[in-house]
Amino acid sequence: PNAFATGRSPERAVVAVTTGILKGMPQEELEGVIAHELAHIKNRDMLISTIAAGIAGMIGNLPWLLMFAGGSRDEEGRHPLLDLALVILAPLAAMLIQFAISRQREFEADRVGAEILGRPLPLANALKRLDYMARRIPMEVAPAAAPLAQVNPLAAVGGGVTKLFSTHPPTEERVARLEAMAMAH
Repeated sequence: PNAFATGRSPERAVVAVTTGILKGMPQEELEGVIAHELAHIKNRDMLISTIAAGIAGMIGNLPWLLMFAGGSRDEEGRHPLLDLALVILAPLAAMLIQFAISRQREFEADRVGAEILGRPLPLANALKRLDYMARRIPMEVAPAAAPLAQVNPLAAVGGGVTKLFSTHPPTEERVARLEAMAMAH
């Protein structure tokens, strides 16, 4: 079960849903999921994600540019281990930044989606259902495709430090924020 938004602008965006989510989710929860996806469109999250990926790519390639475009190592007095550390750590740092941005965009899409729908609990309940399903029936999803899911499809195998490498915040935290929104209204 999944739904996702795609498109280069709000005028050209679409929300796609799988038959699995249509069959396995109550109507009210499905409305919450679609509102969340509409929030991604409203917030221009596809554009933000594309820019974040571009910046991450530039950061990841910066050490190579510095090493090969900057002249010889002997002239600059750089240590080869420093170059190696930069080549390894820069892409890792870029990826962590990109994933952190993605997690924040999910929180914001939850908030705006709840506003679009006018009530946060249908989305909170849908997230609980999707998380339960992802843990109960682990999906064979390539990590590169994980950002397209409503909840972390790799949740059954994640935990600990792997949260840093997740494109989605923990479902429990998302649900807690949505429930707090419901209490405030």
